[in-house]
Amino acid sequence: MSCARTSGRYIIRPVKMSMLNSFAQMLSANAVRHRRSLACVFAALLLVALPGRAQNQPVRVIAFGAHPDDCDLGAGGVAAKYAALGDKVKFVSLTNGDAGHESMGGEALAKRRRAEAQEAGRRIGIEYEVLDNRDGKLLPTLEVREQVIREIRKWKADIVIAPRPNDYHPDHRYTGVLVQDASYMVIVPDLVTDTPPLKRNPVFLYYSDRFKRPQAFRADIVVSIDDAFEKKINMLDAHVSQFYEWLPWTEGQFEQVPKDPAERKKWLAAGPLASRKLQPEWRESLQKRYGAQADRVQHVEAFEITEYGYQPSEEEIRRLFPFFPDP
Repeated sequence: MSCARTSGRYIIRPVKMSMLNSFAQMLSANAVRHRRSLACVFAALLLVALPGRAQNQPVRVIAFGAHPDDCDLGAGGVAAKYAALGDKVKFVSLTNGDAGHESMGGEALAKRRRAEAQEAGRRIGIEYEVLDNRDGKLLPTLEVREQVIREIRKWKADIVIAPRPNDYHPDHRYTGVLVQDASYMVIVPDLVTDTPPLKRNPVFLYYSDRFKRPQAFRADIVVSIDDAFEKKINMLDAHVSQFYEWLPWTEGQFEQVPKDPAERKKWLAAGPLASRKLQPEWRESLQKRYGAQADRVQHVEAFEITEYGYQPSEEEIRRLFPFFPDP
């Protein structure tokens, strides 16, 4: 007997007829005498059938953001879906976020934002690391590039996600540049020799964004997160300093933030940052993998495959993103 993975599920292939005949003979001969033997046989079969992830290695995903809430916005729903399947996800913030607030700053804010990030990761069952580079001062230096290379190597990543290097915020732009610069170097043995290189380059992806120049985001992979949307909102909700204080303050909406925790979540879920509505230009990619089900999808996360990493086939995309219905 063997297991095959299809759309995030495990299908047990049929048991050979000879095995079934053996069971029947055992039962008919003497059910009582063979009861213990049968229990052992079925227990062994269950061990073969159930641990599909032990046989099919879990997908390993690492996502980079400039600040301790960036990954959550771009891939929080997909991360929750992976975690629910037993796959391994890690979010990494390249800065400590010590400048992103209207009234706090420095070490106190960095400590608060690190705690928020760790709580966000705990809520959906992923790892979350915040590096100690200064917010608003990130540069694409060799030192930080080596930090990125180490993180990707240590995680043994199959998929690496980062922002595109054209963005309104310099920290976002340089995060994109740093991950680009690390993309080939993760397999070079003579660099960052304190951490073993990967044997094969991962698939590198960009988060979706709204920026059009020098070129617009291309939605190569669009994943429905309708089944994980509440988990994503719960994750974002952990970043109190950002979604209920700093970002509303920058938009002149601070007074509109509800005081009641339940109402705040509803307010957050209805906002443009969290909702990530399906864009018209993404629909073709969505329909490619969801078929008729695409018309029912409301919330999505979209990703562009970069030119700098491994170029996956359609079969490999479906293995790495085990969320799509059977073709």
